[in-house]
Amino acid sequence: MFATIKQMFAPTSADLRKRILFTLVGLLIFVIGTGITIPGTTNITKNLGFLELINVMGGGSLKRFSIFALGVTPYINASIITQLLQMDIIPYFSELAKEGPVGRRKINQITRYLGIILAFIEGYAFAFVFLGNASAFQYIYVATILTAGTAFCLWLGDQITQKGIGNGISLLIMAGIIATLPTMFQTAFNSLVTLSGAGNEILFGILKFAIFVIVYFLIIIGLVYVQESERRIPLQYANKTTGSYGSEQSFLPIKLNTAGVIPVIFASSLLAIPASIATFINKTGFTNFVNNYLDYSKPVGFIIYILLIFLFGYFWTFIQLKPEDVADNLKKNGGYIPGVRPGHDTEEYISKSLSRVTIVGTILLIILAALPILFTVVTKLPGSVSIGGTGLLIVVGVALETYKQLEGSLATRTYRKRRSRLR
Repeated sequence: MFATIKQMFAPTSADLRKRILFTLVGLLIFVIGTGITIPGTTNITKNLGFLELINVMGGGSLKRFSIFALGVTPYINASIITQLLQMDIIPYFSELAKEGPVGRRKINQITRYLGIILAFIEGYAFAFVFLGNASAFQYIYVATILTAGTAFCLWLGDQITQKGIGNGISLLIMAGIIATLPTMFQTAFNSLVTLSGAGNEILFGILKFAIFVIVYFLIIIGLVYVQESERRIPLQYANKTTGSYGSEQSFLPIKLNTAGVIPVIFASSLLAIPASIATFINKTGFTNFVNNYLDYSKPVGFIIYILLIFLFGYFWTFIQLKPEDVADNLKKNGGYIPGVRPGHDTEEYISKSLSRVTIVGTILLIILAALPILFTVVTKLPGSVSIGGTGLLIVVGVALETYKQLEGSLATRTYRKRRSRLR
């Protein structure tokens, strides 16, 4: 890591430093935008419930009802929808997925248009829920501003991807989450440490806060381990030998957490639908049913939430890594798993390995998603103070991917420099 930092400040890495600076300026613009409240509105005082994930990903912008309150969430939802449509649900999307780079560009364009449409629908729904008895013009006005905010975030994310370092959309989400951390630690300190109390009480409060910080960073270390863990299935190719000097063994890597945070987003979105319907229809019986049985802070809702994460985790992993397609690609390229016949047997072997890894990875994801809920219930601390959570998983994942991209860029520069010297 220190070698990477040293290379960044080398004279030959001037263009890379410019890209990093551009990225930091873009993220700063986003963070500033999260603090700009929509004219004519005030901060949301209601409990956000399932919408807390959107608030965290947007740096607390939903709670402030800022111009970036929706952030890039509509685009994420649109991406999930288009990926599902590629599963032979709509033939047009399945054909685009098979057309290579041209098809991917078309799908990306459709995803952005769909994201803008979803942004307006979600913006109108939020305006209806949080503004109370306002006029239809006011709802449309707020929805338009929120849609424009999402469009700007997508544009800013693209600029960071092209002119900066890392994936722009992911970095915006990470920046929003990190922006809430100082406030969270301040709230935790104020809740745990009573400065007006006796000396022993202050000392005990500081000790509790220190334990909180230590546990928080231990969870980050554990997340790094989980994100980097993978099951490597050895591969062999008919046109290559593994016994020759200098040869490298080929592997099929299966990440421990292939699905990432998508299962949590799926589960939260699905459970948010009844809550949104209850707000719209305003029927006491249905509202009480949702609050008692579909709220994940209650026992029944918590169990449903956990089961949904497990099911979506399993489902999404097999969408991302299809054993049948992997087996076919290996067969076409002359690859095989030692001791396993190509074709159907290889597909079954990969499917079983993927299933076992997915169960472990999904259980770890469930623990991570459940930690903030259990922590709030047990400690009675404010909901803004949490340990673990989906937001932390996003930050760790994006940080690792960005660092790898930065490291790869520096390695490429070093390789080109050596080649030029040899010439």
